[in-house]
Amino acid sequence: MGADGLLIMHGGGPTAVINASLYGAVSEALANPSVGRVLGAIGGVGGIMDGNLLDFSSVSASRLEMLPSSPSSAIGSSRKPLGGPDYVQIAHALRDQGIRWLLCTGGNGTQDTCGKICRACKAEGVNVDVVGIPKTMDNDIAVTDHAPGFASAARFVAASVGAVCTDVHGLPAHVSVVETLGRNAGWVAAASSLADECGVCGPDLIYLPERDFDERAFLDDAQRLVDEKSSGVIVVSEGLHKAGGEPVAEPLLRTERATYFGDVSAHLARLIISELGCRARSEKPGLIMRASIAYQSSVDRDEAIACGREAVRAALEGDSGMMVGLERVSSSPYEARLVRIPIERVMLEERTMPSEYVNERGNGVTEAYRAWLRPLLGGPLPRYVTFC
Repeated sequence: MGADGLLIMHGGGPTAVINASLYGAVSEALANPSVGRVLGAIGGVGGIMDGNLLDFSSVSASRLEMLPSSPSSAIGSSRKPLGGPDYVQIAHALRDQGIRWLLCTGGNGTQDTCGKICRACKAEGVNVDVVGIPKTMDNDIAVTDHAPGFASAARFVAASVGAVCTDVHGLPAHVSVVETLGRNAGWVAAASSLADECGVCGPDLIYLPERDFDERAFLDDAQRLVDEKSSGVIVVSEGLHKAGGEPVAEPLLRTERATYFGDVSAHLARLIISELGCRARSEKPGLIMRASIAYQSSVDRDEAIACGREAVRAALEGDSGMMVGLERVSSSPYEARLVRIPIERVMLEERTMPSEYVNERGNGVTEAYRAWLRPLLGGPLPRYVTFC
Protein backbone atom coordinates (compact mmCIF):
# COMPACT_ATOMS: atom_id res chain seq x y z
CA MET A 1 0.00 0.00 0.00
CA GLY A 2 1.56 3.30 -1.09
CA ALA A 3 1.80 6.13 1.43
CA ASP A 4 -0.18 8.51 -0.75
CA GLY A 5 -3.53 8.66 1.01
CA LEU A 6 -5.26 11.77 2.32
CA LEU A 7 -7.62 11.04 5.19
CA ILE A 8 -10.35 13.32 6.58
CA MET A 9 -11.71 12.86 10.10
CA HIS A 10 -14.58 14.64 11.86
CA GLY A 11 -14.80 15.15 15.61
CA GLY A 12 -17.36 16.56 18.03
CA GLY A 13 -20.86 17.82 17.33
CA PRO A 14 -21.95 18.17 13.68
CA THR A 15 -23.04 21.49 12.20
CA ALA A 16 -25.01 22.73 9.20
CA VAL A 17 -21.77 23.16 7.20
CA ILE A 18 -19.34 20.46 8.34
CA ASN A 19 -20.20 18.57 5.16
CA ALA A 20 -19.42 21.71 3.17
CA SER A 21 -15.88 21.61 4.59
CA LEU A 22 -15.77 17.92 3.70
CA TYR A 23 -16.85 18.74 0.15
CA GLY A 24 -14.15 21.40 -0.17
CA ALA A 25 -11.45 19.03 1.05
CA VAL A 26 -12.58 16.02 -0.99
CA SER A 27 -13.03 17.92 -4.24
CA GLU A 28 -9.66 19.67 -3.85
CA ALA A 29 -7.87 16.42 -3.06
CA LEU A 30 -9.53 14.43 -5.86
CA ALA A 31 -8.39 17.06 -8.35
CA ASN A 32 -4.73 16.79 -7.26
CA PRO A 33 -2.75 14.03 -9.05
CA SER A 34 -0.26 13.76 -6.17
CA VAL A 35 -2.98 12.32 -3.93
CA GLY A 36 -3.43 8.63 -4.62
CA ARG A 37 -6.47 8.02 -2.41
CA VAL A 38 -8.95 10.36 -0.73
CA LEU A 39 -10.47 8.73 2.35
CA GLY A 40 -12.89 9.50 5.16
CA ALA A 41 -12.72 8.04 8.68
CA ILE A 42 -16.17 6.63 9.42
CA GLY A 43 -17.30 7.54 12.93
CA GLY A 44 -14.48 9.91 13.77
CA VAL A 45 -11.18 8.93 15.33
CA GLY A 46 -12.47 5.40 15.95
CA GLY A 47 -12.58 4.91 12.20
CA ILE A 48 -8.82 5.48 12.06
CA MET A 49 -8.12 3.08 14.90
CA ASP A 50 -10.45 0.40 13.48
CA GLY A 51 -9.52 0.93 9.82
CA ASN A 52 -13.11 1.82 8.93
CA LEU A 53 -12.38 4.13 6.00
CA LEU A 54 -14.44 5.30 3.04
CA ASP A 55 -12.72 5.70 -0.34
CA PHE A 56 -14.28 8.77 -1.94
CA SER A 57 -13.36 7.55 -5.42
CA SER A 58 -16.24 5.10 -4.99
CA VAL A 59 -18.75 7.91 -4.36
CA SER A 60 -20.60 9.29 -7.36
CA ALA A 61 -20.12 12.92 -8.32
CA SER A 62 -23.85 13.55 -7.85
CA ARG A 63 -23.69 12.39 -4.22
CA LEU A 64 -20.58 14.45 -3.51
CA GLU A 65 -22.41 17.51 -4.83
CA MET A 66 -25.09 16.95 -2.17
CA LEU A 67 -22.62 17.44 0.67
CA PRO A 68 -22.81 21.26 1.01
CA SER A 69 -26.59 21.10 1.48
CA SER A 70 -26.65 18.07 3.82
CA PRO A 71 -26.81 18.48 7.61
CA SER A 72 -24.81 16.54 10.21
CA SER A 73 -21.61 14.67 9.32
CA ALA A 74 -21.80 12.41 6.27
CA ILE A 75 -18.85 10.37 7.56
CA GLY A 76 -19.95 10.41 11.18
CA SER A 77 -18.21 11.90 14.19
CA SER A 78 -17.40 11.04 17.78
CA ARG A 79 -16.39 12.35 21.18
CA LYS A 80 -14.19 9.34 21.93
CA PRO A 81 -11.87 10.14 24.88
CA LEU A 82 -8.20 9.48 24.12
CA GLY A 83 -5.13 8.90 26.24
CA GLY A 84 -1.40 8.90 25.51
CA PRO A 85 -1.19 5.31 24.17
CA ASP A 86 -4.15 6.00 21.84
CA TYR A 87 -2.18 8.66 19.96
CA VAL A 88 0.67 6.23 19.39
CA GLN A 89 -1.86 3.67 18.12
CA ILE A 90 -3.34 6.27 15.77
CA ALA A 91 0.11 7.19 14.43
CA HIS A 92 0.86 3.52 13.72
CA ALA A 93 -2.58 3.04 12.14
CA LEU A 94 -1.99 5.97 9.81
CA ARG A 95 1.34 4.48 8.77
CA ASP A 96 -0.12 1.02 8.25
CA GLN A 97 -3.05 2.41 6.22
CA GLY A 98 -0.74 4.32 3.89
CA ILE A 99 -1.87 7.76 5.01
CA ARG A 100 0.42 10.64 4.11
CA TRP A 101 -1.91 13.53 5.04
CA LEU A 102 -4.55 13.81 7.78
CA LEU A 103 -7.18 16.54 8.07
CA CYS A 104 -9.07 16.87 11.37
CA THR A 105 -12.33 18.84 11.29
CA GLY A 106 -13.71 19.99 14.63
CA GLY A 107 -13.75 22.35 17.56
CA ASN A 108 -11.49 22.81 20.58
CA GLY A 109 -11.36 19.16 21.56
CA THR A 110 -10.76 17.96 18.02
CA GLN A 111 -8.02 20.53 17.43
CA ASP A 112 -6.39 19.30 20.64
CA THR A 113 -6.57 15.77 19.22
CA CYS A 114 -5.18 17.06 15.93
CA GLY A 115 -2.17 18.58 17.68
CA LYS A 116 -1.52 15.47 19.75
CA ILE A 117 -1.71 13.20 16.68
CA CYS A 118 0.79 15.52 14.99
CA ARG A 119 3.14 15.20 17.98
CA ALA A 120 2.74 11.42 18.11
CA CYS A 121 3.52 11.04 14.42
CA LYS A 122 6.74 13.03 14.85
CA ALA A 123 7.72 11.08 17.97
CA GLU A 124 7.07 7.74 16.26
CA GLY A 125 8.82 8.70 13.04
CA VAL A 126 5.58 8.47 11.05
CA ASN A 127 5.65 10.76 8.01
CA VAL A 128 2.13 12.24 8.16
CA ASP A 129 1.32 15.93 7.76
CA VAL A 130 -1.63 16.93 9.98
CA VAL A 131 -3.84 19.99 9.41
CA GLY A 132 -6.95 21.16 11.27
CA ILE A 133 -10.20 22.47 9.79
CA PRO A 134 -12.22 24.62 12.27
CA LYS A 135 -15.79 23.62 13.04
CA THR A 136 -18.08 24.65 15.86
CA MET A 137 -21.49 26.20 16.22
CA ASP A 138 -20.36 27.64 19.59
CA ASN A 139 -17.77 29.89 17.87
CA ASP A 140 -15.36 29.34 20.77
CA ILE A 141 -12.21 28.33 18.83
CA ALA A 142 -9.30 30.60 19.66
CA VAL A 143 -7.50 32.95 17.26
CA THR A 144 -9.84 32.65 14.23
CA ASP A 145 -12.36 35.51 13.77
CA HIS A 146 -15.15 32.96 13.64
CA ALA A 147 -15.57 29.27 12.87
CA PRO A 148 -17.63 27.49 10.19
CA GLY A 149 -20.85 26.25 11.73
CA PHE A 150 -21.48 29.30 13.89
CA ALA A 151 -23.04 31.63 11.31
CA SER A 152 -25.71 29.10 10.32
CA ALA A 153 -26.63 28.51 13.96
CA ALA A 154 -26.69 32.28 14.48
CA ARG A 155 -29.03 32.72 11.50
CA PHE A 156 -31.33 30.02 12.87
CA VAL A 157 -31.41 31.66 16.30
CA ALA A 158 -32.02 35.17 14.97
CA ALA A 159 -34.88 34.12 12.67
CA SER A 160 -36.45 31.69 15.16
CA VAL A 161 -36.33 34.12 18.08
CA GLY A 162 -37.78 36.71 15.71
CA ALA A 163 -40.74 34.38 15.20
CA VAL A 164 -41.12 33.84 18.95
CA CYS A 165 -41.00 37.61 19.54
CA THR A 166 -43.68 38.09 16.89
CA ASP A 167 -45.86 35.46 18.57
CA VAL A 168 -45.51 37.08 22.00
CA HIS A 169 -46.13 40.51 20.47
CA GLY A 170 -49.39 39.23 18.95
CA LEU A 171 -50.57 37.62 22.20
CA PRO A 172 -48.79 39.40 25.07
CA ALA A 173 -49.90 36.96 27.75
CA HIS A 174 -46.67 35.50 29.11
CA VAL A 175 -42.88 35.72 29.34
CA SER A 176 -41.10 33.33 27.00
CA VAL A 177 -37.63 32.06 27.96
CA VAL A 178 -35.67 30.73 24.99
CA GLU A 179 -32.56 28.62 25.64
CA THR A 180 -29.70 28.27 23.17
CA LEU A 181 -26.74 25.93 22.97
CA GLY A 182 -23.33 27.22 24.03
CA ARG A 183 -21.27 25.89 26.93
CA ASN A 184 -19.00 28.65 28.15
CA ALA A 185 -19.38 31.17 25.34
CA GLY A 186 -22.47 33.21 24.52
CA TRP A 187 -21.91 33.87 20.82
CA VAL A 188 -25.00 31.91 19.74
CA ALA A 189 -27.35 33.30 22.38
CA ALA A 190 -26.15 36.80 21.51
CA ALA A 191 -27.13 36.21 17.87
CA SER A 192 -30.77 36.49 18.95
CA SER A 193 -30.16 40.24 19.22
CA LEU A 194 -30.59 40.47 15.44
CA ALA A 195 -34.13 39.05 15.65
CA ASP A 196 -35.45 42.61 15.40
CA GLU A 197 -34.20 42.69 11.81
CA CYS A 198 -37.08 40.37 10.95
CA GLY A 199 -39.16 43.53 11.13
CA VAL A 200 -41.30 43.23 14.27
CA CYS A 201 -39.28 43.14 17.48
CA GLY A 202 -36.38 41.39 19.16
CA PRO A 203 -35.74 39.80 22.54
CA ASP A 204 -36.04 42.02 25.59
CA LEU A 205 -33.24 40.44 27.59
CA ILE A 206 -30.23 38.23 26.76
CA TYR A 207 -28.12 36.45 29.38
CA LEU A 208 -24.70 35.03 28.53
CA PRO A 209 -22.24 32.77 30.40
CA GLU A 210 -19.60 35.52 30.16
CA ARG A 211 -21.36 37.19 33.11
CA ASP A 212 -22.21 35.62 36.46
CA PHE A 213 -25.95 35.09 36.71
CA ASP A 214 -27.67 37.08 39.44
CA GLU A 215 -31.06 35.58 40.19
CA ARG A 216 -32.38 38.70 41.95
CA ALA A 217 -31.33 40.97 39.08
CA PHE A 218 -32.95 38.55 36.62
CA LEU A 219 -36.25 38.60 38.51
CA ASP A 220 -36.14 42.40 38.71
CA ASP A 221 -35.59 42.58 34.94
CA ALA A 222 -38.46 40.16 34.35
CA GLN A 223 -40.75 42.13 36.65
CA ARG A 224 -40.05 45.32 34.70
CA LEU A 225 -41.03 43.49 31.49
CA VAL A 226 -44.31 42.41 33.00
CA ASP A 227 -45.01 45.87 34.43
CA GLU A 228 -44.25 47.64 31.14
CA LYS A 229 -45.49 45.18 28.53
CA SER A 230 -47.30 42.36 30.39
CA SER A 231 -45.04 39.97 28.45
CA GLY A 232 -41.58 39.58 26.96
CA VAL A 233 -38.94 37.34 25.42
CA ILE A 234 -35.79 36.38 27.30
CA VAL A 235 -32.91 34.48 25.66
CA VAL A 236 -30.48 32.52 27.83
CA SER A 237 -27.45 30.35 27.16
CA GLU A 238 -27.40 26.78 28.42
CA GLY A 239 -24.11 27.52 30.18
CA LEU A 240 -25.39 30.21 32.56
CA HIS A 241 -23.68 30.02 35.95
CA LYS A 242 -23.79 31.84 39.25
CA ALA A 243 -20.83 33.58 40.87
CA GLY A 244 -18.34 30.86 41.74
CA GLY A 245 -19.22 28.79 38.68
CA GLU A 246 -22.27 26.91 39.98
CA PRO A 247 -24.68 26.18 37.09
CA VAL A 248 -28.04 27.92 37.21
CA ALA A 249 -29.81 24.60 36.70
CA GLU A 250 -28.48 21.35 38.13
CA PRO A 251 -26.45 19.52 35.45
CA LEU A 252 -27.91 16.27 34.19
CA LEU A 253 -24.49 14.67 33.77
CA ARG A 254 -20.82 15.57 34.06
CA THR A 255 -17.97 13.91 32.16
CA GLU A 256 -14.23 14.56 32.19
CA ARG A 257 -14.52 17.43 29.73
CA ALA A 258 -18.22 18.18 29.23
CA THR A 259 -21.20 19.16 31.32
CA TYR A 260 -24.65 18.09 30.16
CA PHE A 261 -26.61 21.06 31.38
CA GLY A 262 -29.99 20.99 33.02
CA ASP A 263 -33.00 22.64 31.44
CA VAL A 264 -32.09 26.27 32.11
CA SER A 265 -35.05 27.80 30.29
CA ALA A 266 -37.57 25.62 32.13
CA HIS A 267 -35.88 26.39 35.46
CA LEU A 268 -36.04 30.14 34.84
CA ALA A 269 -39.62 30.02 33.56
CA ARG A 270 -40.65 28.20 36.75
CA LEU A 271 -38.76 30.81 38.77
CA ILE A 272 -40.74 33.62 37.12
CA ILE A 273 -44.00 31.79 37.82
CA SER A 274 -43.19 30.99 41.46
CA GLU A 275 -41.49 34.27 42.42
CA LEU A 276 -43.44 36.80 40.35
CA GLY A 277 -46.77 35.05 39.94
CA CYS A 278 -46.64 35.62 36.18
CA ARG A 279 -47.27 33.32 33.26
CA ALA A 280 -44.06 32.01 31.70
CA ARG A 281 -43.04 29.24 29.34
CA SER A 282 -39.77 27.86 28.01
CA GLU A 283 -38.48 27.06 24.53
CA LYS A 284 -35.41 24.90 23.85
CA PRO A 285 -34.67 24.25 20.16
CA GLY A 286 -31.75 21.89 20.87
CA LEU A 287 -29.97 20.02 18.10
CA ILE A 288 -32.06 21.53 15.31
CA MET A 289 -30.25 24.78 16.11
CA ARG A 290 -26.95 23.40 14.84
CA ALA A 291 -28.33 21.07 12.16
CA SER A 292 -30.89 23.21 10.33
CA ILE A 293 -30.14 23.39 6.62
CA ALA A 294 -33.20 25.59 6.14
CA TYR A 295 -31.33 28.44 7.86
CA GLN A 296 -27.86 27.62 6.52
CA SER A 297 -25.89 30.82 5.94
CA SER A 298 -24.49 31.13 2.42
CA VAL A 299 -21.43 32.90 3.85
CA ASP A 300 -20.95 30.05 6.33
CA ARG A 301 -21.27 27.43 3.58
CA ASP A 302 -18.85 29.15 1.22
CA GLU A 303 -16.27 29.72 3.96
CA ALA A 304 -16.56 26.11 5.11
CA ILE A 305 -15.84 24.91 1.56
CA ALA A 306 -12.90 27.32 1.33
CA CYS A 307 -11.47 26.09 4.65
CA GLY A 308 -11.64 22.49 3.43
CA ARG A 309 -9.82 23.38 0.21
CA GLU A 310 -7.16 25.42 2.03
CA ALA A 311 -6.51 22.56 4.47
CA VAL A 312 -5.69 20.26 1.57
CA ARG A 313 -3.36 22.85 0.08
CA ALA A 314 -1.61 23.33 3.44
CA ALA A 315 -1.18 19.58 3.91
CA LEU A 316 0.20 19.02 0.41
CA GLU A 317 2.64 21.89 0.93
CA GLY A 318 3.92 20.18 4.08
CA ASP A 319 2.56 22.88 6.39
CA SER A 320 1.87 20.39 9.16
CA GLY A 321 0.68 21.31 12.65
CA MET A 322 -1.55 24.11 11.39
CA MET A 323 -5.26 24.91 11.55
CA VAL A 324 -6.95 26.92 8.82
CA GLY A 325 -8.54 30.07 10.20
CA LEU A 326 -10.45 33.14 9.08
CA GLU A 327 -9.08 36.65 9.50
CA ARG A 328 -11.52 39.50 9.00
CA VAL A 329 -10.32 42.20 6.63
CA SER A 330 -13.49 44.31 6.63
CA SER A 331 -17.04 44.15 7.97
CA SER A 332 -18.55 46.58 5.46
CA PRO A 333 -18.17 45.41 2.82
CA TYR A 334 -17.52 42.02 4.39
CA GLU A 335 -14.21 40.42 3.52
CA ALA A 336 -12.24 37.69 5.26
CA ARG A 337 -9.10 35.86 4.25
CA LEU A 338 -7.84 32.38 5.00
CA VAL A 339 -4.87 32.08 7.34
CA ARG A 340 -2.88 29.21 8.79
CA ILE A 341 -2.66 29.16 12.58
CA PRO A 342 -0.21 26.99 14.56
CA ILE A 343 -2.36 24.30 16.15
CA GLU A 344 -0.53 24.82 19.46
CA ARG A 345 -2.27 28.19 19.75
CA VAL A 346 -5.69 26.59 19.42
CA MET A 347 -5.61 23.35 21.41
CA LEU A 348 -8.41 23.48 24.03
CA GLU A 349 -8.28 27.28 24.16
CA GLU A 350 -11.78 28.77 24.44
CA ARG A 351 -12.69 32.11 22.90
CA THR A 352 -15.51 33.81 24.77
CA MET A 353 -17.38 37.04 24.00
CA PRO A 354 -15.14 40.08 24.61
CA SER A 355 -16.41 42.57 27.18
CA GLU A 356 -17.15 45.24 24.55
CA TYR A 357 -19.81 42.94 23.04
CA VAL A 358 -21.82 42.65 26.31
CA ASN A 359 -23.86 45.56 27.66
CA GLU A 360 -23.11 47.17 31.01
CA ARG A 361 -25.97 45.47 32.87
CA GLY A 362 -25.03 42.05 31.51
CA ASN A 363 -28.52 41.45 30.12
CA GLY A 364 -27.94 42.22 26.45
CA VAL A 365 -25.35 42.87 23.76
CA THR A 366 -23.88 45.99 22.19
CA GLU A 367 -24.16 47.35 18.67
CA ALA A 368 -20.49 46.42 18.20
CA TYR A 369 -21.43 42.74 18.43
CA ARG A 370 -24.38 43.17 16.08
CA ALA A 371 -22.16 44.89 13.51
CA TRP A 372 -19.61 42.09 13.81
CA LEU A 373 -22.25 39.38 13.34
CA ARG A 374 -24.48 40.90 10.68
CA PRO A 375 -22.38 40.10 7.56
CA LEU A 376 -21.95 36.45 8.58
CA LEU A 377 -25.66 35.66 8.33
CA GLY A 378 -25.60 35.38 4.53
CA GLY A 379 -28.15 37.99 3.54
CA PRO A 380 -31.28 39.51 5.08
CA LEU A 381 -33.32 37.53 7.57
CA PRO A 382 -36.94 36.61 6.70
CA ARG A 383 -39.28 39.57 7.14
CA TYR A 384 -42.42 39.44 9.27
CA VAL A 385 -45.32 41.90 9.51
CA THR A 386 -47.74 42.96 12.22
CA PHE A 387 -50.61 45.48 12.40
CA CYS A 388 -50.82 45.73 16.19
